[in-house]
Amino acid sequence: MPRLPRPGYVVGALALTAVLAACGGGAAESGTGFVAGDGSIVLLDVAARQPAPDLIGPTVEGGTFRLADHRGDVVVLNVWASWCAPCRAEAPELQSLWEEFADQGVQFVGLDTRDTDAAALAFIDAYGITYPNVIDTDGRLQLLFADTLPPQAIPSTLIVDADGRVAGRILGRISEPTLRGLIEGALNAAPAPNDA
Repeated sequence: MPRLPRPGYVVGALALTAVLAACGGGAAESGTGFVAGDGSIVLLDVAARQPAPDLIGPTVEGGTFRLADHRGDVVVLNVWASWCAPCRAEAPELQSLWEEFADQGVQFVGLDTRDTDAAALAFIDAYGITYPNVIDTDGRLQLLFADTLPPQAIPSTLIVDADGRVAGRILGRISEPTLRGLIEGALNAAPAPNDA
């Protein structure tokens, strides 16, 4: 039975401009439990947004990333893996958008899953990725979003607004115009209501 959106969801009938290819070619990636993204986009009304978890993790580059350190910025969190064809296809677009928005209060971060360090570093080098990338080998950090908008496919992209609340999600490969619109929408959104 299809899952209906909870109240407060604005589910756009937006289509990605690219045809999505399944990672591994099937309904689920063998051994990972992740399904291929279908390009669906969810954008939450401000009042329906839940606080993002305090994601903390080591980066592929050797540092530590903590989501809470970026409160006040819009955060674009992209779940990827080096073996995922749509991840490779969207990598240049993500880097281009990062360069476009880096000085406008937007932070990009990758969440590398089901990968080896060597494969992740080779991917980052091959695509010239300059934003931080957190290691999530076993998918544990993705599970932190289970009560908000979980990243249920590889790739998935989450938008966290400047108030630290999960604002939206794209399942599957992003398109540059669609992600740009979500980022601009999050930058221009009204502040979240005060908690009672």
